[in-house]
Amino acid sequence: MARINWDFMGIVTSVACAVHCAILPLIITSLPVFGINIIHNLFFEWIMIAIAFIVGCYALIHGYLKHHKSLLPLLIFSGGFLFLILKQAFNSYEFLFLAPAVSLILYAHFSNYKLWSQARISGTDSES
Repeated sequence: MARINWDFMGIVTSVACAVHCAILPLIITSLPVFGINIIHNLFFEWIMIAIAFIVGCYALIHGYLKHHKSLLPLLIFSGGFLFLILKQAFNSYEFLFLAPAVSLILYAHFSNYKLWSQARISGTDSES
């Protein structure tokens, strides 16, 4: 049975969110002409945030409980998620909050993966 790498899924959703927030408005400016509005669509943005939160929490809590027992990735993720919520709350500062949000969330997943790899190599991984 294939196993899902939840850190990879977290990285993919974080990058998708970053692409949506930063690049999509620059590339797809003609969508409103066709009646399609995903730029600054609150429903779409909150769905993306919810997906990133669910995948991120699952991956990081799983890593903590089953592999490495380090809270560092969860703390980094929490900081990134705080910036993501601030981005939603203060739209005029969206780009100020977006970069640290995505950077911290991605770093949390990379840290979780690195800790899992170290635990696997050292033999302390409970699912080796």
